[in-house]
Amino acid sequence: MPAALSPYLMPIALLIGSNLFMTAAWYWHLKFKEVPLISVIFISWGLAFVEYCLAVPANRFGSDVYSAAQLKTMQEVITLVIFALFSTFYLKEALTWSQGFGFLLIAAGAFFVFHKL
Repeated sequence: MPAALSPYLMPIALLIGSNLFMTAAWYWHLKFKEVPLISVIFISWGLAFVEYCLAVPANRFGSDVYSAAQLKTMQEVITLVIFALFSTFYLKEALTWSQGFGFLLIAAGAFFVFHKL
């Protein structure tokens, strides 16, 4: 693993990068309905390829210091945060209180994955 970041931070940085690409792959086209669907699919595949190139090493490196359940939980929380930002700033869709509460419950679930009771 590259020594630039600690083994605890590297997977998080890679997961953030991968989720930026995957969120773009899934939702960028919602503002471009005039683009033919086949073109959207191929562009999204290209974005998803980059996402995989970041997510796979994130999980490989991350498995040295995190369990698989912890890695998956981090990925889901990162996905929600990035989606909320993308939805708000790119799609211009305001988040509602009920969505925020739902995200908060997911974050609470993440807390329990990382802490033993």
